[in-house]
Amino acid sequence: MANQEIYDAIVVGSGATGGWAAKELTEKGMRVIVLEAGRELDPRKDFNEHAFPYDVRETMPERRKYMSERQKIQSRCYACNDYGNHFFVDDTENPYTTPDGKPFLWIRGRQVGGRTIMWGRQSYRLSDYEFKAASRDGYGEDWPISYKDLAPYYDRVEMFVGISGSIEKVPNLPDGKFLPPMNMTCGEWMLKKAVEKTWKDRRVMIGRSAILTQNHQGRARCHYCGNCERGCSTSSYFSSPGSTLPAAAKTGRLTLRSNAVASHIIVDTNTGKAKGVAFIDRVTKQAHEVFGRVVVLCASTIESARLMLNSESRQHPNGFANSSGILGHYLMDHAFSVSVGGVVPPAAKFPYNYDDGRANGIYIPKFRNIKERHPKFIRGYGIQGSVRRGMLPVHLQMIPGFGSEMKKLIRETEGPPPFGMTAFGEMLPRKENRVTVNKDAKDAWGIPVAHIECTHSDNEREMARDEIETLREMAHEAGFEIRYQNTRLAPPGLCIHEVGTARMGDDPKTSVLNKFNQSWDVKNLFVTDGACFTSQGCQNPTLTMMAITARACEYIIDEYKKGNL
Repeated sequence: MANQEIYDAIVVGSGATGGWAAKELTEKGMRVIVLEAGRELDPRKDFNEHAFPYDVRETMPERRKYMSERQKIQSRCYACNDYGNHFFVDDTENPYTTPDGKPFLWIRGRQVGGRTIMWGRQSYRLSDYEFKAASRDGYGEDWPISYKDLAPYYDRVEMFVGISGSIEKVPNLPDGKFLPPMNMTCGEWMLKKAVEKTWKDRRVMIGRSAILTQNHQGRARCHYCGNCERGCSTSSYFSSPGSTLPAAAKTGRLTLRSNAVASHIIVDTNTGKAKGVAFIDRVTKQAHEVFGRVVVLCASTIESARLMLNSESRQHPNGFANSSGILGHYLMDHAFSVSVGGVVPPAAKFPYNYDDGRANGIYIPKFRNIKERHPKFIRGYGIQGSVRRGMLPVHLQMIPGFGSEMKKLIRETEGPPPFGMTAFGEMLPRKENRVTVNKDAKDAWGIPVAHIECTHSDNEREMARDEIETLREMAHEAGFEIRYQNTRLAPPGLCIHEVGTARMGDDPKTSVLNKFNQSWDVKNLFVTDGACFTSQGCQNPTLTMMAITARACEYIIDEYKKGNL
């Protein structure tokens, strides 16, 4: 039997964190293999950012039939549609279970790049209002790191990725290393002036987005086609196949293995350490093994927990690296979907300015529980929204004519532009919200599936009541006309910001990982995706995941050179 190749590191997952792990480790001299459960995409065939309805009309019936039969959960996401449903998993091949009456909508993408292909790109730093939230309000535990610890890695990620944004000097939303900001629309300026004049503790700002506003790192600036969730042929927004993975490949030390569905971590029976990762070929369903000296899990919050729980052994009877019993617990997702929308009559007179191509909007940072404690809930929420005309105006059916004159009436309409605002609330870390493994159910590759138990608490419900009142009052103050509102929280999962399950901490009895994302039990195992979060904050989590990965990889390199792994 030929000698089995042993890599310096195995990275499971090729998305936001997997790409960063590959880049950081290979650039520092390590030989790395990345295992990705899905296929490699071909932008020429798979990306549809410039397609119009008539370009996909022939495939629409087939796509819609497929979504209705095999993507009932995935199609709850706005981006799983006629143009981009192939970026989302087949729910029948990738099942999971939940308790009766307690749904969790797990939105997933399995391809090289993972969900960086169709993510929302909003990129915000956490602050010590989040990292040390427990010290402020007495609930839960602080992170084992502070903002000061992570700030240099936020810088590193932002300068490579390219984040457009404005300097705002908001204490609980640290500024970063930004490319020039996008412009706000006239309606958004109206909202900003009204809100900031009336409430001194609120700020309306342009969203901080991982979309290039100027050429950067060999990638072209955004050309504002407005359809980022369909893929980007110019890599003008951040995705790992367009940014970090090519950087890793350039070193000559990267091996990328697609269609590799990880089943369990291979344990060294002598030491109890991670020896490698077993996987099933997605297409042939043949079993394979790959070996490495370090294992870095970047498979996504729930998948990383599932992989560890499916890796039971004599040395790890409760799941890999789970002596604390905490693995799988403290699952969180943003409390999401409380919203208002309508039109902005005062902005009807402003001419069309191609703002429908700007894949960004406004952001209102958290303002609850910053200076004064709210009497009914702790933590807080941020607000995202926009005021912009779409390709099809709200009064399209009333426009007469045809040809160039009709096009002019559509483009240069004096109809009021629509607006929408949605709150993103922090979910508290609760032990009962958890991921376990259902050994009675298997996926298409024979691997036991995740069983997800996650519900909102009274704190999230009280926050939602405050959110709808806040959204209404701000829209009213700006002169907006509300035509719809949603007061109900969506089932957890739909926000696609799930974190927790392998939390970091200072105590091995109450956490899975130390402050460098290293397993307390297994020194050569690291988890750097959303699973490591101790608490959530209300900011979109991906930027923080990438910064944490960069920090952990620096530690991995140092420990590896010392022979400690």
